[in-house]
Order: sequence, then structure tokens, then C-alpha cells
Amino acid sequence: MKLTHVRLLTKNFKACFLFYRNILGFEVGWGNEESRYAEFKAGETIIGLFDRKAMAKAIGTEELLLNSNSMDKTSLIILVDSVEDTYHSLKKQGVKFINEPHNQVDWGIRVAHFRDPDDNLIEIYEAIESD
Repeated sequence: MKLTHVRLLTKNFKACFLFYRNILGFEVGWGNEESRYAEFKAGETIIGLFDRKAMAKAIGTEELLLNSNSMDKTSLIILVDSVEDTYHSLKKQGVKFINEPHNQVDWGIRVAHFRDPDDNLIEIYEAIESD
């Protein structure tokens, strides 16, 4: 496994995008102030910004939107060789997944999501071939 991203899940995407670009001076690797997802180059790691509502929809936890205190604020994004193999290996070790491995075609990746013992959101992913 290789940690590739720390993803900040934002309530105010545009303001956060402008803060990381204009105030902190991180170079934009992907996205813009209207895209609801963006990546900033931070050495060997990426700082990702993603609209909280869009992330909740992607992983099927929209009910958390009713209570903003329980909404996810960060997510660790981990590149793996095989989402399927990692999923099955972690399940054997007792990890409870939020969702099964599935393709996020519009993201160009295969993903699965789970939480650590302190309820932090973790995503494992691998690239998929685009048609």
C-alpha cells in the first residue's frame, strides 16, 4: 500500500480551493475553483479537496448530511495493486467495509471504503482502464 492523498472534505469548496492555491501557494495538479474536486501538489503526497456532499453521495452516507458534526472531514487515500485482493485480505482481518469494490468510472478508479477504529474514512483505489 502507498499513501497518495490526504483528502479534505470541505463545506465551502471554492473558499478552500482559493485558500490552498492563493494563500498557501500550492500548485494545482487538477481541478479549479468550481470543480468540487481538486488536487494540489505537495511533494510526494497530494492534498485533495472534495465537496463533503459529493463524497457522502459517492460512498452512500448522505444521511450524515443531516448532522454536520458526524460528517466526514478527512479521508486517507491509499493506492493498492488490487482493490479486490486488498478488500478480501482486510475483510479476513475483520475490517468492515462501507461498500464493496466498485468502479467509479467518472473518477477512472476502482475503489472501496472503510473506517479505522476511530471512525476515520479510508479509501483504497487502483486505476482502471478507460474506454
